[in-house]
Amino acid sequence: MAHDGADMPMTIILDDLLSLAEATLPEVETLVADATAALRAKTERDGRIDGALIEAHQYQAHGLSWLATYRQSLKQLHGWAARLTEEGKFREMEQLIVQIGFGEYLAQIAGGIQMNQGELVRLADLGVSWSPSEAAAALIAGGNSNAARLRLVELMRDVQGRSVFGNSGLDEDLEMIREQFYRYAEDRVKPNAHEWHLKDELIPMEIIEELAELGVFGLTIPEEYGGLGLSKASMVVVTEELSRGYIGVGSLGTRSEIAAELIICGGTEEQKQKWLPGLSSGEILSTAVFTEPNTGSDLGSLRTRAVKDGDDWLITGNKTWITHAQRTHVMTLLARTDPATDNYKGLSMFLAEKAPGTEDNPFPTEGMTGGEIEVLGYRGMKEYELGFDNFRVKGENLLGGEEGKGFKQLMETFESARIQTAARAVGVAQSALEIGMQYAIDRKQFGKSLIEFPRVASKLAMMAVETMIARQLTYFSAWEKDHGHRCDLEAGMAKLLGARVAWAAADNALQIHGGNGFALEYQISRILCDARILNIFEGAAEIQAQVIARRLLG
Repeated sequence: MAHDGADMPMTIILDDLLSLAEATLPEVETLVADATAALRAKTERDGRIDGALIEAHQYQAHGLSWLATYRQSLKQLHGWAARLTEEGKFREMEQLIVQIGFGEYLAQIAGGIQMNQGELVRLADLGVSWSPSEAAAALIAGGNSNAARLRLVELMRDVQGRSVFGNSGLDEDLEMIREQFYRYAEDRVKPNAHEWHLKDELIPMEIIEELAELGVFGLTIPEEYGGLGLSKASMVVVTEELSRGYIGVGSLGTRSEIAAELIICGGTEEQKQKWLPGLSSGEILSTAVFTEPNTGSDLGSLRTRAVKDGDDWLITGNKTWITHAQRTHVMTLLARTDPATDNYKGLSMFLAEKAPGTEDNPFPTEGMTGGEIEVLGYRGMKEYELGFDNFRVKGENLLGGEEGKGFKQLMETFESARIQTAARAVGVAQSALEIGMQYAIDRKQFGKSLIEFPRVASKLAMMAVETMIARQLTYFSAWEKDHGHRCDLEAGMAKLLGARVAWAAADNALQIHGGNGFALEYQISRILCDARILNIFEGAAEIQAQVIARRLLG
């Protein structure tokens, strides 16, 4: 490849790179603190943060969330580099990722952070300004150079066939898990995923049974309840690799993860003994039944009601966007048990049993009906609208045996759910990168491979860099969770960034395909559709930014 930008070295000298990167972190930290103070001054009323005022200054609030996400991203990127350096594993590819990553994200902080493809937030929007230090200015000027990007892609071509470009930074045990599920995705998922998508078919039960045998559904369930008792970090690695094969397969474990987390955190001992072993083995498949047609992210205004009938409960109402509802045996169902309330305080969580359906009779259980929602992507488990009319739930299946705790119980699962969603996003981004890169190598135009053209190579380089940044942010969130630290902020940031990175990677990989990318026969058309959902489910990007801002403001 021809390199331009000859006035800048391809790789900044290692000692300089790490010291330059480290020197910029306090500057970004100060920017976040100043921007937080500026927003607090506009949203505080009588010594408290006022929700209406945050809404009035929503653009500034969400911009603060993105700035703080970039701060944490750079912090974790530097931490990854420092650990690899100590282990003697910080080689040229990793150095280029850090150099380009710092150069690009610092440049965006200075000039405008891309919240999405149509919205930039600038420091002036946040009420702050920045005069970059010599270290920051050097990285902004020369970090993300054309020569650096082209050199990174050269190195990536040398190591094709790996699921990560650059050292992941994980320990040997987690890398063994990655290798196992990398091979499974290569052998059993990738060859079939596109056909499942095009035919709009449910993922075959054979795959679900194989995943159960591999322990996917009981990965983080304690051993005393039949699970493997592994870390959230292991869950992230498994989810990432399966999602690299197909997001639908990577998302199968999310169902059991949410249900198990609810039961572990909020269930009685009897409920744990009853449900967790079956969830772990895959004999019990679960689905989350929370969203309603007119509520979306506003779970506090749910209308589905649960009325006592002797010892049992009768559920009446409508739910929507229920994933994998047909095949499942149990629904974690959120309903209002206190009709006098119109907020989250009157909600309760139920472990609502149902019979698995068939194609001819998808919802055979009395009191329950449903219909499929046809979707662009994320098809392997299908989406449904559900209707309940005096649907009976046993009294013993009120989660925790307590009314009015449903919203709090659900909140306790959000950290794990968002960490897993971030891992799905990393897997989808990696998939887009691999497919885009292979096409760029194979496709010849004007006498040479597409990858030889600098703008094509630059797209691939930025995919690799941002995927690694999102990966390290996700790993950090899982590490925090595994060590018993509150990590809703970090998990939210990982999900926020990961979703944007996955969409950008899919969009750019399709662009590399040109017109062929728009043809259904090419896998990248599916990945684009699959990537789009990541900015919506488990909290839309705007909701996620709002939640992050509230946490930053305290």
